[in-house]
Amino acid sequence: MLLWINGPFGGGKTQTAYELRRRLPGSVVCDPEHVGFGLHRMLPRPLRGDFQDLPAWRQGVYEVLDLALGRYTGTVIVPMTVVEPAYFAEMVGRLRERGHDVRHFTLLADRHTVLRRLRERGIGRAVRVVAGKDAPRQSFAVAKLDHCLERLHGPEFAEHVRTDDLTVPQVADRIAAAAGLTPAPDTDGPLRGRLRRAATKARHIRFD
Repeated sequence: MLLWINGPFGGGKTQTAYELRRRLPGSVVCDPEHVGFGLHRMLPRPLRGDFQDLPAWRQGVYEVLDLALGRYTGTVIVPMTVVEPAYFAEMVGRLRERGHDVRHFTLLADRHTVLRRLRERGIGRAVRVVAGKDAPRQSFAVAKLDHCLERLHGPEFAEHVRTDDLTVPQVADRIAAAAGLTPAPDTDGPLRGRLRRAATKARHIRFD
């Protein structure tokens, strides 16, 4: 089974994906951003636009996930924002046509909630500021926010999960239940949960 976790930038996709991986034995996170950043590194900097517009990215994501789903027995978890229906069909649609069990969820929240989360990215944001990398990524996320929220409300991007008043473990529980999966209990206390999420942020600092 594949759990595709969609949502706007700053919507909690990565945190939710790694919470699910932690509590679903044998599961694995496959992040399509790695394919995109690899393609970016092959291009001269002036040619680096939105890597989702590259057919090679969409084809590469499809092929890697098709391979993972065909040969790996655990749950595959994909945290990735996709708002273009045609791109969605090229990846999720084709995987379903191949007979794979793909469950898609979109994490939604009010605009002010997402903006607050973008501002509160903690250690990852601080490190990017020091490195001089934060402003472009933050600007990109904010610039895309309204477009993302508008598109993701569409029925083709259901099932929708409202996250404004939910913790990361609660979001993970809802996704698991909707997919018919039984995660291990969440045994983290408030402090340990915050530390775990801070560690996840630190591991996913992007410098590309």
